[in-house]
Amino acid sequence: MPIEIVDNSTESRFEILVDGRVAGFADYKLLPTKIVFTHTEVQPEFEGQGLAGKLVKHALDASRDTGLKVSPVCPYVKRYIERHPEYQDLLGG
Repeated sequence: MPIEIVDNSTESRFEILVDGRVAGFADYKLLPTKIVFTHTEVQPEFEGQGLAGKLVKHALDASRDTGLKVSPVCPYVKRYIERHPEYQDLLGG
């Protein structure tokens, strides 16, 4: 099952696609110096496959690559950063 993660900036969300179908997404609000992650969701038929973790990792890596700080309003993103200290440096404002 091919997996692809894209930044759908029109919808202000990162999407994880499985076989071309949107299996989950991480909504965000983009500000001048930071990105606020507001909600993460995986469709029920795709739960339990580790897709949310892959999605959030990609979104955090993309944030780092663009120099943005991260504000994790979404509980899933917040817990992910707590469990993965290598992303602590992204927290800000």
